Amino acid sequence: MKNRILIVLAMLLFLPTTLFAGEYTIDPDHTTIGFQVKHMTIAHVSGWFEKFKGGFVIDEKKQLQNMNVEMSVNSINTKIEKRDNHLRSADFFEVARYPTMTFKTISITPKDGTYRVKGELTIKNHTKIIELDGQLHGPLKDPWGNERAAIVLNGEVNRKDFGLNWNKVIETGGLLVGDMVQIHMEGEGIRK
Repeated sequence: MKNRILIVLAMLLFLPTTLFAGEYTIDPDHTTIGFQVKHMTIAHVSGWFEKFKGGFVIDEKKQLQNMNVEMSVNSINTKIEKRDNHLRSADFFEVARYPTMTFKTISITPKDGTYRVKGELTIKNHTKIIELDGQLHGPLKDPWGNERAAIVLNGEVNRKDFGLNWNKVIETGGLLVGDMVQIHMEGEGIRK
């Protein structure tokens, strides 16, 4: 009898740590993958990708282990159709040849409740290693019984590293489009 009680107690202690471990699929209805770039040296233009897929993995200790995302570049949205079409053209993303961009993790280092996420970002035919600052929220159960977790990632890349070189000089001598692009992803995943 004593052994059975010990086994039950051990199972109860183990259950909460493994309950939410596993692979999570990104929920596009509750996720934003966006960017911001300097415009004419005085303001920022923001945009996002409307179509994407991917997921992330959480281990038994509720630590982020892996994350991969694929974005449809054709789904870019900056709220101005003319600008979006220019971004889809050969001057920038060249979506006819390179319809997707991807991010695949190489390593994730936890630090004081946050993460340093290192991965390969591929845009057009250029793959570069970048580092993003991340946070993981949850996991928890939603009112419909799904297990959810949220991930937040922020970072910065130089667009010229990925062959996005188009620009114009403005009358003050500055450039129409800044080189540095801020990346922001915030969204939820549902456990498979």
